[in-house]
Amino acid sequence: MKFFVAQGQRQLGPFEPHELAAQGLDPQTLVWREGMAQWQPAASVPELRHLFGGSVPPPPPVQPQPYYGGGMEYDQSSANTRKIAAGICGILLGAFGVHKFIIGATIPGVIMLLVTLLTFGFGGIVMGVIGIVEGIIYLLKTDQEFYQLYMVGKKGWF
Repeated sequence: MKFFVAQGQRQLGPFEPHELAAQGLDPQTLVWREGMAQWQPAASVPELRHLFGGSVPPPPPVQPQPYYGGGMEYDQSSANTRKIAAGICGILLGAFGVHKFIIGATIPGVIMLLVTLLTFGFGGIVMGVIGIVEGIIYLLKTDQEFYQLYMVGKKGWF
């Protein structure tokens, strides 16, 4: 049984299994032989495991990367801090949409700010009421609910 080796965009081979060690084969090198559906890492091919000292552990699990948005890392540990800050700012500064910026909802924040400014403050009355209601809603949510709805789900309004 002869194997081919993928090296960059090139295909080398065919090689006998004992010849592969001389090719600088490492556990993650992609190999293929007749009968295989697709290219596979050498360590996952049973006939080649002996080249790597027996069993080779699988690659480490992929760790989820935090989402970075608006210069703020979204993680559950900061949900309580953001919930309180957004709630208080919603109640006190709701007409300007500050609470929206705190939770990373930039477009709704800009909308609230523009309505307040472009109506010379008259629209700010409505935006202020919305801010108060949203601030109270934020503060009444559990940390988990707040995190799921506003940080993960990106819910923009209410």
